Amino acid sequence: MDTSQEHNADPSAEAAAGLYIVATPIGNLNDLTLRAAETLRAAVLIGAEDTRVTGKLLKHIGARAPMIRHDEHSAERARPELIERAKTEAVAIVSDAGTPLISDPGYRLVREARAAGVRVVPVPGVSAVTAALSGAGLPTDRFLFAGFPPPKEKALKDKLGELGRVKATLVFYETGPRLGRFLSAAADILGEREACVARELTKLHEEFLFQPLPGLAAHYAERGPPKGEIVVLIGPPESEGGATGEDLDEALRAALESASLKDAVKAVTAQLGLPRSQVYARALELKTE
Repeated sequence: MDTSQEHNADPSAEAAAGLYIVATPIGNLNDLTLRAAETLRAAVLIGAEDTRVTGKLLKHIGARAPMIRHDEHSAERARPELIERAKTEAVAIVSDAGTPLISDPGYRLVREARAAGVRVVPVPGVSAVTAALSGAGLPTDRFLFAGFPPPKEKALKDKLGELGRVKATLVFYETGPRLGRFLSAAADILGEREACVARELTKLHEEFLFQPLPGLAAHYAERGPPKGEIVVLIGPPESEGGATGEDLDEALRAALESASLKDAVKAVTAQLGLPRSQVYARALELKTE
């Protein structure tokens, strides 16, 4: 392990100069770690995604450091001040909820801070990604965090087709109004894969709904958009069993002789039990040969 940047875990040492990347609760305030609270109380400046949201947390723990807005719109302006102050003082960075830099552009701040010789110190804690994975019951030995999926339908289906070949659990963030559309597209592209919608994590109405993708799509089509923050997890593709590349080509060529590309892909996917994304990609290749 690289020990070129070792830190004392004692919170009293956290007032040393540097940039502290502090994870904050995603719902339940009791999830704030003791170290995170001490770090925020010791900081002389805090970069916050939304100063109103962070202000409530700071008041809760008795921290009084001034804040500067640091989000996708203000990052270019805020970075120089945060880095300059962190050279000689303790500066903290937080997001509205969870671990900073996960699905936000804050990595540029860390990269430039390191380039300027600033000590960068992660103060780990809650993350919606790991919280959802721990409660979903899907494989966790390999997972891919894909952030928010594209809003446009074609881009969404292209992205699902691309990620569908990855042999890992897929993790997405999604909003309530777009959840139904996302699940419908995922069911169409990825088929009967096991999936989970994790909602309102760590809060009073925390919910894990676990079904194959078509079932989840039907559930939210009937009930309408849910409220709260949402994490969608999709299980990895199942083993391809005995189907070989030759089997796939033979089945596709036969189906394409009498059916459209869409119908041929649907039939062969069901016949061989392969991921739709794999069958579709190979069908396109055969059509252009």
